[in-house]
Amino acid sequence: MLADRVLFLDGEALVIDKPAGLPVDRPRSGAISLENHLDSLTFGFKRWPVAVHRLDQDTSGCLLLSRNPKAHARFQQAFEQHLVRKRYLSVLEGVVEGEGMIDLPLAKVSTREAGWRMTGSAEGKSARTAWKALRVQDGRTLVEFRPETGRTHQIRVHALEGLGAAVVGDPVYGKADPLGMLLHAAELTVPREGKPAIEAVAQLPDRFAKAGFGDA
Repeated sequence: MLADRVLFLDGEALVIDKPAGLPVDRPRSGAISLENHLDSLTFGFKRWPVAVHRLDQDTSGCLLLSRNPKAHARFQQAFEQHLVRKRYLSVLEGVVEGEGMIDLPLAKVSTREAGWRMTGSAEGKSARTAWKALRVQDGRTLVEFRPETGRTHQIRVHALEGLGAAVVGDPVYGKADPLGMLLHAAELTVPREGKPAIEAVAQLPDRFAKAGFGDA
């Protein structure tokens, strides 16, 4: 139950630790998604909470939901104005050292054979991600990412095309892994005028420990 995964709760906001494998949007197949859990996340309100942003299905971690329309509009504005601070942790397939900023615009491409994906393109939408290598082990690197923008698949593409190392378990830009995709939204901070900021921290899930990266 997602009610057991609440990281922050007040009258206008809810942050949950979304498990990997759960899509935020309802799939065309009608499979289980966040929508199926919303009734258990009302916490005394009649209105279902609404996701303010998106995490990929295979990405775990901090997901913000609004509890009323006015709050939703304010939170969306905070995201659009790049006021929200996000910290992700990921294990990359390869050795990466140092730190820096990836400034690589992204565009959507598609083929009949492979479907759609995102790629770096001068004609794409601006995308910036700060990164820092934390630890190397067995040919893989634990990397901290702090995206300044929120493009689709941004960290996954920036890891591959900006750092030359795909996220471990990424079925689109790398290769699938039995442990799943090692990308986790570890921290989220949303400033609010006249109120304390929304702050949430999601601990690293078990799949990181099983890959040898249990601490960060």
